Amino acid sequence: MFTNLRFLPAVAVATMLAFSLPAHAQDEPTAATVVAKVGDTEITLGHMLALKSGLPPNYNDLPDDVLFNGILDQLVQQTLLMQIVAESPSALTQLLIENETRALLANEAVQGVLGLPIDEDELQAAYQEQFADVDPVTEYNAAHILVETEDEANDVLKRLDEGADFAELAKEVSTGPSGRNGGDLGWFGPGVMVPEFFDAAAALAVDEVSPPVQTQFGWHVIKMIETRSREIPALDDVRAELEEELRQKIFNDLIEQRRAETEIDQSSAGGIDPSVIKSTNILEN
Repeated sequence: MFTNLRFLPAVAVATMLAFSLPAHAQDEPTAATVVAKVGDTEITLGHMLALKSGLPPNYNDLPDDVLFNGILDQLVQQTLLMQIVAESPSALTQLLIENETRALLANEAVQGVLGLPIDEDELQAAYQEQFADVDPVTEYNAAHILVETEDEANDVLKRLDEGADFAELAKEVSTGPSGRNGGDLGWFGPGVMVPEFFDAAAALAVDEVSPPVQTQFGWHVIKMIETRSREIPALDDVRAELEEELRQKIFNDLIEQRRAETEIDQSSAGGIDPSVIKSTNILEN
């Protein structure tokens, strides 16, 4: 349940707690409240809560006493094992500890940035910058029939003039992947289709069919199904995205500020062959 380690019997946990809790254990607990001692090493409620914070959400479904005792037992057993090598950990373990500390502290700094409130005036300014001068975009819903030659495209137009259904004809003769859907391409806007196709489609009225249009994929007969105007979104519709962009900018500015304030010398790395990054055996020396 908690890695590969087994729980101690409940009676053993209860006994350990009885001897390890201080006399004021009935007071309101805090992160500093000691819940157990393993030799000279104290385990606090804060340690337990920190371990709990990293567990998957489904652990919340466990009964409180099972979760409490399981986490405590995990920490006790880890402490027992830690004490074996605490004075002389391996080089790899020591480096991993340093990297993990670095990562945890860096993440705390990032969370501090992410938690900053975004000034409403800055948010409004970002909205105006991105959307104030943007015109509504026309989007198109069209279908097409793709064939290999211009003669085949003209034959498609002839059959349509004779009353053939566009969708059924697309299923019959179109070589494009949309053929099985009656040629339906769904909605698209500028930049999605190749220019020759888009320009021809955008020039059509609703229900109008194009003459043959050649692209790199072959010859198309296009039918415009409907059009719509994609309006500029309201501020509240893009608020979350804009706040994320502003927080990213705050983070980038923080990094640049820290770089400017801190002396960073990476010149030593220039004399090292980059392939050494794969030489994990160095850690064994």
